[in-house]
Amino acid sequence: MGQVTYQAFQVVSGGSIVSPQGFKAGGLHCGLKKAERNDLGVITCEVLANAAAVYTTNVFQAAPLKVTRESLQSGKLQAIVVNSGNANAVTGQQGEQDAYAMRSATAKELGIAEENIAVASTGVIGELLNMERVHAGIKGLPAKIGSGTEEANEFSQAILTTDLVKKEVCVRTLVDGKEVTIAGAAKGSGMIHPNMATMLAFVTCDAEIDQAALQSLLGKSTDATFNMITVDGDTSTNDMLIAMASGLAGNESLHPEHKDWQAFAEAFSYVCEVLAKAIARDGEGATKLVEVNIDGAVSEDSARAIAKTVIGSSLVKSAMFGADANWGRIIAAVGRAGEPVQPDEVDVKLGSILVLSGSRPVYFDEEEALRYLQGDSVQIYVDLHGGSGKATAWGCDLTYDYVRINAAYRT
Repeated sequence: MGQVTYQAFQVVSGGSIVSPQGFKAGGLHCGLKKAERNDLGVITCEVLANAAAVYTTNVFQAAPLKVTRESLQSGKLQAIVVNSGNANAVTGQQGEQDAYAMRSATAKELGIAEENIAVASTGVIGELLNMERVHAGIKGLPAKIGSGTEEANEFSQAILTTDLVKKEVCVRTLVDGKEVTIAGAAKGSGMIHPNMATMLAFVTCDAEIDQAALQSLLGKSTDATFNMITVDGDTSTNDMLIAMASGLAGNESLHPEHKDWQAFAEAFSYVCEVLAKAIARDGEGATKLVEVNIDGAVSEDSARAIAKTVIGSSLVKSAMFGADANWGRIIAAVGRAGEPVQPDEVDVKLGSILVLSGSRPVYFDEEEALRYLQGDSVQIYVDLHGGSGKATAWGCDLTYDYVRINAAYRT
């Protein structure tokens, strides 16, 4: 596996969710999806791992979230079972019973205590799971579990819905001179507007880390990454981010006062950022990744709110699809974000092309702007000149295909 160095960590080419010590995974097709694609997967750890999670803020929280919250009361997990094709959301008492049944069946097949297993589901809302197929699939999972690239790929495929590509990342860093590996896998393409929501993501690592520190780091990393993406402004009923740490790397327990904490935290946040950007890039029907950078806000929270408003604007997203350098849509979104802005001091750039200076239009080459906006990645820079707050948000363009995909989602 090739490696690329980034500051205090190395990006591992070809790494996967099973690269950290102690983890295995697998997936298969059990029949929840109409197409012959994997729809049931599992991640396991050979030891009881410290674990943390963040969940969707949608008030209609799906049954698997209730089960996972219960399992995570101890701060420990040893396995996560996931299905796609059916969200098991808004399914009442039967849905809860089915989620508990998934946990119980997985425990039986893997020889793991029920309370140490998390459950996740994604797919169509309001339909009961076909539990006959789920049980048959869970019985087949042990034979599919392994620590190789193939097994990791089968898991990554099993969690996808309308996604066009799987989303994976792996990095390595040093803690107490020991090599520590952090990896992630995610799904997400539509219903993307987190606070924490709109996707399933799983992070594994082999560091020894205090559980409270892991939960805090997960929350902070989420705020700066997953909570800064949007595709369509809809927050899902199901989605969650779970992190598991096996502790098998042999380092001293990590916490914020540890000498290598910053290096580990940077590597962990990088994993979250790569997965978040991959979800934004793979937005339903999208043709390009759009990045919005806000600088000069009165605070970081204010910058984040403005960045999310701009990236979530249907007019901005439509302009990006049409490669239209219509900076008026950007400035309008900035102005309606409900945050303090000096209306006479704002600069806007599309990539390196300055289109607004001191809130006054400036001449720019329209052909140059067109060529830039026709690329598969666009960066928007807004400087408010009002403070030190800054933030970055990611999203995608709004295309004809987004409507087509969602007009026929159940069919």
